[in-house]
Amino acid sequence: MSRTTTRRAAADSATRSGADDHLALRLWLRLLATSRRIEGPLRRWLRAEFASSLARFDLMAQLERHPQGLRMRELSRLLMVTGGNVTGLTDRLVAEGLVERRDDARDRRACTVQLTAEGQQQFRAMAKAHEGWIIGLLAGLTTTQQERLLELLRQLERALPDEP
Repeated sequence: MSRTTTRRAAADSATRSGADDHLALRLWLRLLATSRRIEGPLRRWLRAEFASSLARFDLMAQLERHPQGLRMRELSRLLMVTGGNVTGLTDRLVAEGLVERRDDARDRRACTVQLTAEGQQQFRAMAKAHEGWIIGLLAGLTTTQQERLLELLRQLERALPDEP
């Protein structure tokens, strides 16, 4: 058995469900396993190519989408992590000159975080590589299949209850 086949078997056994399990549970486990199988290579490639992490990439991606900057609380919400996680990550990115904190004119107790010019340049390089990696990882599906899957996931998202 090849290493790839062994890894797939291990992932499948970790998410294996019985015939008595509800279809929704089996679907959830498959989504989770698939997400992990995509994130694993992305984490390795970001580390190898850019000495970065997926968390750093995600934070920088949010800042790139919001050039006016984001408050720390907004970053935490968008990244779905605790404020402490965002603070530690932001501190490291500030020290590296990739992001900067600015006093928030709307609230003196808060600050906004923005990408620096160097941060923008680094993020663009990471984003280009990331896009290529994703295209490669999803190449096993035709364009039509990818579009259908995207639409099904949109429908699922709309059907889910809003977060409190």
